Amino acid sequence: MSRTNVSQYFGKGLSGEQFMEVMTKNQEAFRSWYDQFSWASEEDREFFESLNHRDDLRVLILAADWCGDVVRNVPVILRALEHSGVPTEILILENHEALMDDFLTMGGRSVPVVIVADSGGHVLGRWGPRPAHVQEVMVRFKSENTDREAADYQDKLMVARQEMKERYGEGTEIHGTIVQELRELLSGV
Repeated sequence: MSRTNVSQYFGKGLSGEQFMEVMTKNQEAFRSWYDQFSWASEEDREFFESLNHRDDLRVLILAADWCGDVVRNVPVILRALEHSGVPTEILILENHEALMDDFLTMGGRSVPVVIVADSGGHVLGRWGPRPAHVQEVMVRFKSENTDREAADYQDKLMVARQEMKERYGEGTEIHGTIVQELRELLSGV
């Protein structure tokens, strides 16, 4: 990752509630996932609560209200981090394209991107744009379909998106996976 310091973005983002208020797309679905959140385990809740003793972490989340992965993942991330006391801000992709370009996924502007930094802005890690087992589908698709101009590219992309949707599942079971991946990231910083 090319950007090693993101301190200039501290204080430029929105709280989760502010983000929900300014959403022009998917607001109802986002709030629904937010309201449905519950801990998959007591250990996860205790881990995030234990972060209240740390004042050295900051989280920036690059997001866009039009993105389905933001709608599915960010509510869970926000709810988990609410228990942590870690200052968390959402930066809208379109307003922070330079930062987004430092956190591309496979060369593309995929959101959400969760950036964990220390209080000085040094990047310690990142998560996103989706849980690893869901992202595997896109990684495979991109490696097998390098020609975006191919006649069947869009059809194959639709198949990949459907498989990703199936891996997300219908209900809130994915929440535990997202929390676990975020916990693993934060455990290493």
